[in-house]
Amino acid sequence: MAAKTRVVLLACGSFNPITNMHLRMFEIAKDFLHKTGRYRVIGGIISPVNDKYAKENLAAAKHRCEMVRLSLQTSDWISVDTWESNQDTWLETAKILAHQKATVESRYGSSLLIVDATSDRPVKKRRKVKGSRGNVDQTDSSAVNITDQGPIDVKLLCGGDLLESFGTPGLWADKDIEAIVRDYGLVCITREGSNPHKFIYESDVLAKHENNIHIITEWITNDISATKIRRALRRQESVRYLIQDAVINYIKKHKLYGYNDK
Repeated sequence: MAAKTRVVLLACGSFNPITNMHLRMFEIAKDFLHKTGRYRVIGGIISPVNDKYAKENLAAAKHRCEMVRLSLQTSDWISVDTWESNQDTWLETAKILAHQKATVESRYGSSLLIVDATSDRPVKKRRKVKGSRGNVDQTDSSAVNITDQGPIDVKLLCGGDLLESFGTPGLWADKDIEAIVRDYGLVCITREGSNPHKFIYESDVLAKHENNIHIITEWITNDISATKIRRALRRQESVRYLIQDAVINYIKKHKLYGYNDK
């Protein structure tokens, strides 16, 4: 049988701070892609934006990256990547995707999908190999009868607001929009009541690459936003169960977002 396309989901943004909804997006997207029968999600990456990004009330990248790291302590497949935030300047999303694709191909490109001849299930016998970021798990190809190396994609994971921002004049370069949807693809989590398909239809570039855009409706509505979290913190209101406890403790310790423990 044909190998499933391996997918790494990449989320870019300020994560100012990271919320539980940011984390839920990864789980929702993973479930959706697996149910298509065509994809196998092998990882997720959160890439906080550079400090040079012109956004009001943006906490320093060192804080935002650490809060993401703390929020991922219980995840065994999502990680934070600080490459973008460590650059000398802000970078376009298309450049971040290109970097992550090269990194992912270097790490997983020679990793074989091992399939049990009787069950079509991956066999989890692994070995350590030296990669660009240290030791990386790879499958031991001598373990089983059948080996198959499938293609690997990096797809941009986003909300419906990012998709619709493609239509804001001057916000995105046309060549970047086309590169993102043509070369990588979108996995877009949207809310009930929105109409992303109409937006795609009205855009020649998006319509041209519609097959590379996955629209997922989140039926369990959750209106958590970093903006509302910051507002609650300024007002000394509780944000527990909206963001991870470890992140709350970090915010309190460093007195971020106007939090005052007095």
